[in-house]
Amino acid sequence: MPPVAETVLDEVEAEGGEDVGPGPRTGAPARRGARAAGAAVLLTAVLFCLATALSRSHPFGPVTRNVVDLGQQYLPYHAYWRSFLRGETHGDAFLNWNSGFGANFLGDVGTYLSSPVDLLVVFFPADRIELALYVVTAVKITAAGAAMAALLLRLRPGPWPVAAALGTAYALSGWTFNFGSTVPMWLDGLAAFPLLCLVGEWARTGRRPVLGPLLVALAWIANFYTAYMATLGAAVVLAVRLLTAEETATVRRRLAGALRAARSVLVGVGLAAPLVAVVFLGTKTADPTPEVTFAPAAWTDVLARFLPATASTASPALFIGTPALLLALTLPFNRAVAPRVRAALTAAVVLVTLSLQWEPTHLLWHAGASPNGVPYRQAFVLCGLLLIAAWFSVAGGVPRPAALLAGGALLGGLAWAARGSVDIDRWTFPASGAAALLTLIAALLALAAARREPSGAVGGNHRDSTGTAPEAPTGDNRENSTATARQDSARTALKAPARPARLLPLLAVLLLVAAQAGEAAVTGKRIEEQQRAEVAWSPRTGPWHEAAAREVARADAWPRHRTDPGEVPGGNDVLLVGGQGADYYSSLTSETTSRTLVSLGFGAYAKGRHPVTLDNPVTDALFSVGTRMRSEPAEPVRQDAPPRATVTATTVPVPPLVTVRPSARPAGPSGDSAFARQERLLGASVYELPAPRRTGRALAAHCPAGSEVWFWAPEYRGTATLAGQRPVRFDGKPPAVSAAMGALGTVPASGEVRIALAPEGRARLPREPVGCLVRARLDTAVDRLTATGATRVRTTGHTVTAALPPGSTGVAVLAVPRISGWSCAAGDADLRPARAYEGLVAVPLDGRADTVHCSFRPPGLRLGGAVGAAALLALAATGVLHRRRSRG
Repeated sequence: MPPVAETVLDEVEAEGGEDVGPGPRTGAPARRGARAAGAAVLLTAVLFCLATALSRSHPFGPVTRNVVDLGQQYLPYHAYWRSFLRGETHGDAFLNWNSGFGANFLGDVGTYLSSPVDLLVVFFPADRIELALYVVTAVKITAAGAAMAALLLRLRPGPWPVAAALGTAYALSGWTFNFGSTVPMWLDGLAAFPLLCLVGEWARTGRRPVLGPLLVALAWIANFYTAYMATLGAAVVLAVRLLTAEETATVRRRLAGALRAARSVLVGVGLAAPLVAVVFLGTKTADPTPEVTFAPAAWTDVLARFLPATASTASPALFIGTPALLLALTLPFNRAVAPRVRAALTAAVVLVTLSLQWEPTHLLWHAGASPNGVPYRQAFVLCGLLLIAAWFSVAGGVPRPAALLAGGALLGGLAWAARGSVDIDRWTFPASGAAALLTLIAALLALAAARREPSGAVGGNHRDSTGTAPEAPTGDNRENSTATARQDSARTALKAPARPARLLPLLAVLLLVAAQAGEAAVTGKRIEEQQRAEVAWSPRTGPWHEAAAREVARADAWPRHRTDPGEVPGGNDVLLVGGQGADYYSSLTSETTSRTLVSLGFGAYAKGRHPVTLDNPVTDALFSVGTRMRSEPAEPVRQDAPPRATVTATTVPVPPLVTVRPSARPAGPSGDSAFARQERLLGASVYELPAPRRTGRALAAHCPAGSEVWFWAPEYRGTATLAGQRPVRFDGKPPAVSAAMGALGTVPASGEVRIALAPEGRARLPREPVGCLVRARLDTAVDRLTATGATRVRTTGHTVTAALPPGSTGVAVLAVPRISGWSCAAGDADLRPARAYEGLVAVPLDGRADTVHCSFRPPGLRLGGAVGAAALLALAATGVLHRRRSRG
């Protein structure tokens, strides 16, 4: 961009008689950085909201935004986070009593909720949680744009409006629209990348040795998963800067800068260790997902993802806008940029692009484990590198026509090569073409403005008397002679009467911003529309959820017994409406929880990491679910309206949360069916388990008249119909989905059971798919467990204390999955790691203790605390040494 565009606002401020002087003014770089960041915030926020409005999505339209995990995980977690911060939950920072019959909440905080921006949810009412999450998302995205704009001006002085436009391009990249906006926790990594690059700049120049580690700690606390990727990306940028900047022209200075950066990262990660260690160890005990073998995307699809309005989870989202991409592609040909800068930045972009497609580097980007779902989660780093390349090419002025033609030819070749990709949308080429046209006009205007500048003006294509390109400005609050000459020429231009020449660069910037803005808005609109049409979605929260929440609040009797909200659309029901049910969806869902519940007949999604509620009287007795909600939808669930339903509550007698069993080895029938496991854990035989005869697509068996027929087939997909009853749907789809046990109806007086199957595909049935529940037997078992169980149960945030009948022997069983972190004791004994009883927490009894006490501490908390304390001492020592050196 011509020098007039860079300094016009600063010079206007100085026209009131201030002596500007020949060199850079004090505070001018800071003012330009603040302007760029502020403009990026405003432009990013407006465009993000515009894209939402154009797609008719909430909160600017009636259609749900809750696609995939946004509705299944992040919305419920933020609803619970709001309740937790306001002191409205039964659990504390260690334990969540609402989910999975008791879950490690600190691990989930570190995974989903530890960003400071997530605290904003506390300022919204409970019935506006979707708006709260949208605001959180928008704030994270705008913060990323502001951080990138500020970083660009720190890397090299230049026109702040262009830095703001490129910062917005980074914040509203295809990665943001396709992945980040529906996985808000990843957006913290988007903001972390430019911040960590800034930490690298400080380390390179020996500045801010305390603030740098604090920023690293903030990034890793906010979301350590994407912060890890951002750290790798910042290391690439630091390597480029160490090799190309004047301040680090010697090997000694490069080594010193690299060591300072390593210290900042180590201390910062150490400060975040109390949370990171809990999450890391939580992943080790989480339900394992099937191994994924990385398969690189077709290069045609990779190239297509640089273009607007493309969406896919199988290829990297690399759209940054046609203007920004064109500027990045001019860098290798822009002779106004020093050769080593061009070479280093171009090599970095090429190598990082190739690293996306090679399995060893793919695993490096993802900390050694190929992820399920989106395989290109690190693509935001490449988007950032491309924008840094674009900035270095345009910061000193518009690239010469030869460079623009070469970059345009590369862009055209990219679009031509991508034309056959399945990811190309009908809006892709029209949007890209319109943006390219506006960019061309902007470039012509800027070049015309440069030609009208007075003699002696130093434009972006200036070369010194030796014929070599000027070095990129570096250092803190310093600009080289090129920048000084640029200010002199701008000052002369302002005092000259040629006012029209000053309008041309302004028009050029406006056209550049318009091209970026229009393309970003179209891309956001189309990606939201494609996602709603192609992936799973959840409806907006509304009357159904509010009715369930009211009923749960009215019936809640914790810890006397649990209240299960039943099925509410969206998943993770208990986090949205309250209660203490089985529903739980987290990346840290314990393998113990998942395996225990699925083995008892509960259903599960997400390859086992999302167990769901089971409306079964035996499991209700096992887990002390005394009150259960049941909902009758008033209408089909739609994308464009919150659902309505009638919610009713049913309360039945159940054993207390802590019961006593006669021995550590459960008694009951042998077998591996869910029916047999339920009976062993209950300690009583309550089912008749016939050996059904299978003839074609029907099962025939004989059961006691009046008993309840239950069908269990975790891998079955289709319907099962008891003669004379309605069909019941089962959705087994291994390994992703395990079908829950389901009730088919009542056995007729004849005792004949005939079940018609209508499978979708091959019908996979276990050896014992049918169980007939005899209610009288279950009632007897419940009475016995109630009589011998705890007489009083008291819970705090992460502890349980139960009073038992005197002389109790055998084993006390707490109706909570025995996940890592539970410690228990009988009487006054010291706490020890809890034992397991068919997957539940157990405490041996010797007849002398009449109380049991259990407490939960997230694994890794003690280790992380020790590492964090050591890092804090190291940070303090660093600060003291730096102050002494500064005084010396």
